[in-house]
Amino acid sequence: MCGLTGFWDFNARRTKAEILPLIEKMSLQIAHRGPDSSGTWCDETLGLALGHQRLAIVDLSEAGHQPMFSHSGRLVIVYNGEVYNAMEIRETLVAQGCRFKGHSDTEVIVEACEKWGIEAACQQLIGMFAFAVWDKEKKQLFLVRDRLGIKPLYWGFNQGVLFFGSQLKSFGVHPTWKPEINKEALVSYFRFNYIPTPLSIFKGIFKLSPGTILSIDPSKNISETQFWDLQKVVIKGQKNLKQTKDAELIEELEVLLKDAVKRRMIADVPLGAFLSGGVDSSTVAALMQTQSTNPIQTFSIGFHEAEYDESKYAACVAKHLGTEHRELYLNSGEARAIIPDIPNWCDEPFADVSQIPTFLVSKLARQFVTVSLSGDGGDELFAGYHRYFTGQNIWFKLKKLPFWLRRLSAYGIRQISPSHWERFSSLLPKRFQPRLMGDKLHKFADILTAITPTAFYQMLVSQWDDPATLVLGSEEKFVFPWIGLEHPFNQEKHLVEIMQMMDLRTYLLDDILTKVDRASMAVGLEARVPLLDHRVVEFSWCLPLHAKIREGEGKWLLKRVLDRYVPRNLIERPKMGFGVPIDQWLRGPLREWAEELLSVTRLQQEVILNARLIRKRWEEHLQGQRNWQYSLWGVLMFQAWQERWMK
Repeated sequence: MCGLTGFWDFNARRTKAEILPLIEKMSLQIAHRGPDSSGTWCDETLGLALGHQRLAIVDLSEAGHQPMFSHSGRLVIVYNGEVYNAMEIRETLVAQGCRFKGHSDTEVIVEACEKWGIEAACQQLIGMFAFAVWDKEKKQLFLVRDRLGIKPLYWGFNQGVLFFGSQLKSFGVHPTWKPEINKEALVSYFRFNYIPTPLSIFKGIFKLSPGTILSIDPSKNISETQFWDLQKVVIKGQKNLKQTKDAELIEELEVLLKDAVKRRMIADVPLGAFLSGGVDSSTVAALMQTQSTNPIQTFSIGFHEAEYDESKYAACVAKHLGTEHRELYLNSGEARAIIPDIPNWCDEPFADVSQIPTFLVSKLARQFVTVSLSGDGGDELFAGYHRYFTGQNIWFKLKKLPFWLRRLSAYGIRQISPSHWERFSSLLPKRFQPRLMGDKLHKFADILTAITPTAFYQMLVSQWDDPATLVLGSEEKFVFPWIGLEHPFNQEKHLVEIMQMMDLRTYLLDDILTKVDRASMAVGLEARVPLLDHRVVEFSWCLPLHAKIREGEGKWLLKRVLDRYVPRNLIERPKMGFGVPIDQWLRGPLREWAEELLSVTRLQQEVILNARLIRKRWEEHLQGQRNWQYSLWGVLMFQAWQERWMK
């Protein structure tokens, strides 16, 4: 795992003696992504420069140093990620006459690109990757991002200069860089608490879409090619649904997952796994342990607030598997200490509150290992989110009601404040008391008025129902991928699959994977995600829905694989997620910090956000009238980001 950066000044206004110190300075901004070594390269006649920070995982010798040239010298590459079938590809290339100096996957990629062409090479890779390749012969720059977007890659023009790299912060030290906030992206940020691909917080700068190769030549001609298209994968899978028996499906998935995990255990450095005690992380840890001769190392985070704490479950799973387990209990003081630093390693507004424990568990793991496997992706692939198997039922029932009745019901729910609903809830037997009943009922009131399935889904995942009113002088333009495009689903009958499809291209991509990448890379830890092996993804879309959801139970097939390794009683419990008691902290130990960022004077002076709307939510939250923790956290993270990068 590494970090890359670069620029192409088409005016070629600097000498080599000026370019190299500049690209080195840019590279040092992301030194945390690759603390082991760094390298630079430039072509002063073209004004092109590449920078790299290396986290050495495979082939720790100088033979893995980047920027790296192909054997012929035609291609030069800077690369971030890991390719897990590099040795097999290498054997094929050797048989075709290629020669190698070391055994790094970087060398395999660059030789494969030269031998087969970049698109054909990418189609052979199993792994996570983002890289830039300069072809001296064709005079073309190629930017490539892996199939699921596990590794980040930004690109775009600012003041006529092309910038590209793993994180935005590396661009800021270039003398021509003059950033301007993209209000369209900011509106989307406040809806989702992340900025969806292809947008970025800055005008003219974009996130490269997953599975994409972008090429640029000296005339600034730009073209994009998709070497893997999730939409086509979904269509193909749903047209060829597996009709095999349950036992055969379980066996097939187990074999596939074992291989995905085994490949991600290849490393020349110590490795371990994140373990929450949930289905996904337990499956990964179990498959690691069964393929290891020694106890693997596992890591988890605990909370003193019992309703958020899963550490006892993780400890039980670890004990059963026989792992070497470590845990860290998080309190508000530790959270408060790292919050000011979040914009430094996110460097774009990002507001998933679980970024805090993700960072801290990464920091814990980095004390003992350099690589950690994670269970991310299981919910999206195997329908684990509660909204999947309740959302469709709710939608079907709503459609049977006249719209006027739904609107009237929504009005009635809103007449009772969330705090009063909570009081009603407290009268129920404890086992029937839903958590945050008042907020959930008010959220339900919002979705009662949804007219289409897409609008229904958008309301489920929105933090602000009308974020354009929050950002002054803006409008919302982002639409979900594939709306209006071909897919095999009837919106009225297949809402679960549509939600899964949307999540893979939005929530998973720009929230979950972004969080894990930034938090782990902030401490120089490589996080690997075996459930997002593209072969597992393709398999999941060939499954009929009853293999994922059965009798109200999500991730049915994945759980049956886990049954072979972990007793069901250690896993079966209500899903908690990786939450943080941020609602309580904002009313308590974080209140002073939040109040400063949300002050009326400050908001009005900045002339970006609607101070009245923000203050209304803040006061309602403080008074306990509503739990606005997530929407307020989005505002706070934007304010903290702006203070760090735009002052």
